[in-house]
Amino acid sequence: MTGLRNPLERAHNHGSAGDGVGHWWAQRFSAMLLVVLTAWLVWALTALVGADHAAATAFLAHPFHATMAILFVATGFYHGQLGLQVVVEDYVHHRALEVALMVTIKALAIFGGLLAVLAILKLALGV
Repeated sequence: MTGLRNPLERAHNHGSAGDGVGHWWAQRFSAMLLVVLTAWLVWALTALVGADHAAATAFLAHPFHATMAILFVATGFYHGQLGLQVVVEDYVHHRALEVALMVTIKALAIFGGLLAVLAILKLALGV
């Protein structure tokens, strides 16, 4: 009797998992946040033109600037990881390689983000 079933009925519950929308929104939100944070970064770098290390460290020691720098780094690594995830999902067709790349990308994003945040905190706190 399966030959008489509607093709749409056979495809029901075998399509998209529906979780791609959350990923899409995360990419768009992180991109919008990066626009604002990049504007801050351009302003900050312009303000620091010609400054020495001590002046740059004093600038970063201000809680607002340290927070903005940490947000920029965290959002940048998160947005980059989301983008690379899409590339791997779209173009890598071997499941084991796909999983290995996804784990590597996430691990490197976490490691790079933590390393950058710790460097910013070290400068900001004068450690």
